[in-house]
Amino acid sequence: MYSAVFFDFDCVILDSVHAKTRAFATMFQQYGPDIEKAVVDYHLAHGGVSRFKKFEYYYLNLLHKPIDEKTMNHLGREFNRLALMDVLNASFIPGALETLEDLKRENIPCFVASGTPDEEVKYIVEARNLAPYFLEVHCSPKKKDEILLDIADRYDLNLSTCLFIGDAMTDYEAAQQAGACFLGILSNGGISPFPKGTIVKKVVTVD
Repeated sequence: MYSAVFFDFDCVILDSVHAKTRAFATMFQQYGPDIEKAVVDYHLAHGGVSRFKKFEYYYLNLLHKPIDEKTMNHLGREFNRLALMDVLNASFIPGALETLEDLKRENIPCFVASGTPDEEVKYIVEARNLAPYFLEVHCSPKKKDEILLDIADRYDLNLSTCLFIGDAMTDYEAAQQAGACFLGILSNGGISPFPKGTIVKKVVTVD
């Protein structure tokens, strides 16, 4: 058994991809169907990337507009307004809650390392009564590999005996950079984005 398990949050704990896809589409539909489709396609192809990095890409590469901090903050608030209620009502990814309960019963420490803004995930964790399952929750703007390394240092964990469960290449890369084991989740189907040989499952589980 692993000495600790790290979880990405969106599409690993909660099935929130559709809520966030709808939010991005709504925010950019004013620019026409081609831009809206490009926004959604980029979002779906870049799971785990901060929404603020996506906003920057959309403005600079699709709208060909500059983006300043004031605009970025406004976009962040609007996205949160559109997506939060959907996320709060989202279903659990198959196996996620059962796995958290099993790990808690086995006294295996669990942590969240997510690309979603820190305050938002912590709010959702509390609202969905998930706080008892996690020792710590850390999210954007911290980088995922830095989160893993920091926690490993403070808890005296050997990351080679720890597991990071994620659904995107950013999760895989963080596990590689930190030296942790990795499990890829494909809860919404589709082709695996991970390198050949990566263990992937449709259900969250720790074997």
